[in-house]
Formats: sequence, C-alpha cells, structure tokens
Amino acid sequence: MHPAPSVIIFSTISGLGFGLMLFLGLGLPDVSGWVAATFATLALGLATIGLLASTFHLGKPKNAIYAFSQWKTSWLSREGILAVLTLVVFFIYAALWAFMDNRIAMLGYLAAALAMGTVFTTSMIYAQLKTVPRWNTAVTPLLFLLYASAGGALLSNQMTVALVLLGLIIAFQAMAWFQGDTAFARSGSSIETATGLGNLGKVRLLEKPHSGKNYLLQEMVYVVGRKHAAKLRVLSLVLVALLPALLILLTEVNHVVAIVILLSHIVGLFAQRWLFFAQAEHVVGLYYDAR
Repeated sequence: MHPAPSVIIFSTISGLGFGLMLFLGLGLPDVSGWVAATFATLALGLATIGLLASTFHLGKPKNAIYAFSQWKTSWLSREGILAVLTLVVFFIYAALWAFMDNRIAMLGYLAAALAMGTVFTTSMIYAQLKTVPRWNTAVTPLLFLLYASAGGALLSNQMTVALVLLGLIIAFQAMAWFQGDTAFARSGSSIETATGLGNLGKVRLLEKPHSGKNYLLQEMVYVVGRKHAAKLRVLSLVLVALLPALLILLTEVNHVVAIVILLSHIVGLFAQRWLFFAQAEHVVGLYYDAR
C-alpha cells in the first residue's frame, strides 16, 4: 500500500505518546511537580500531534467527526473514541499529580489501560483487513503494543524494561517479516480467484483496466524492490532495537546517551512503519498485475 506520510507520522508519534502515558499512569518515573508536568505535557503533546496528523489523510478533514459514529462496526471509530477518552482521563490524572501532588493510582491505571487500548484499536484497523494478508495476523497488534511500550519506556527512562521490550521487538518483528513474505501466497488469492474465472483455467492479464492513475492504484498498489526492502529492514531493526539495546547494556546511560538511544529508536521506528505500509500487498493489485 502507498505509505502516506500522514499515516506514518500518526501511528508513530501517537504510539510514543500513548506509550509514555502507560508508564506515567503506572507512576513511573517517580517524580512530582513541574517534572511530572513536563512528562505529562510531552505525552499529551505527542499523542495529540499524532492524532491531528491522521486527519490530513482524510479527503475532507472537517468530516472527521463522523468517524466517531460507527463504533459498533468500525475499529477507526473505536480508536477515535478511546483516544479522546484517554486524553481526558490522563489530563485529569496528570493535573492532580503534577499540580496538587495527588497521584490517584486507580485513575493512573485506568489512563494506562486506555492508552494501550487506543494503540490496540489502531493496530486492529490494519490487522482485521483480510484483503492485506501481511497485516491479517495476531503479530500486527502485538508489534504495535510492543513499539508503543518500548518508546514509552525509553521516554520515561525505564531502561531495564525497555531492554526486555526491545528484545521482544527484534524477535517478533523478524517473525512478522518471515511470515509476511509468504502470507499473500498462503492466502490463496490469485488472478483466478479475483476474476472468478479460475474454472476456465490459467488467467493472465491481456490489458490493464485503464491507462491512467486512479484511487486504487494511488492508495492500494505500491511495489518496493526486494533488495531495497531487505536493506531497509536491517537498518530499521538496528536503529529501532539493536543499537538502543547495546547502548543500554554496554554504556552508562546518562542524559546524552539516553537522547542518542531515543533518537535511534524513533528513526528506526519511522523506517519500520514505512515498510509496514509499503510492503503491504492488497489483493486489488491482482487486477493490475501488481502487488
């Protein structure tokens, strides 16, 4: 699928914000006053900027309000509702904690759970799509939760927890790529099933449906060279998890090292999320002899 910048920014930045809310909701780090306010502002800012970025992918951003009305059937609506609820609950929790020195533990736990619930609903927008076999797996929401949690751990300076989460990211991301490369073939989708002409024998494309670009080609069909994808996979995994893990293990993590770790993780996360969209083969590509 076409890796739209707005969606990449949204899923990456908002995930970091909600991940930080997870740890702040659990009372980590153990701070108060203006330090707590700074952490809370960072979490709210990242989540809000990420959510606002998602509206740029809408044809008419002013109609975003209608996305909240389909909560019974749409993961997008559930995401929007949970995101707003999370921001409200976390704001109340953070305000009491930072400015009244009254950290209400149960309210923090609720904010943390809502934050992870929001990340989960975001992941399910993609994981529930049977038309994209690479995404249609339980590993997709797991990775979204791991990336958000790892980013939150790094932002809140919970390096021991971050180390464990980074190790899990390496293992499950490698698994996702390995399984994803054969997911389309295993799904059974082909030009024969797409056209319904399989009973006549082997089907091949005689002529493309049209010569110009259309919405489907713009949004659903995007091809990445295998060599380029392989190099970007290695680079993204090194930056997002391996390098930060090694720095945590082998160095004394002071403020400078912590910033390097965080920047490496974020750059790697952007690369990984670009691949997540760019390598997603939609079944509609079969009609255009492209996936």
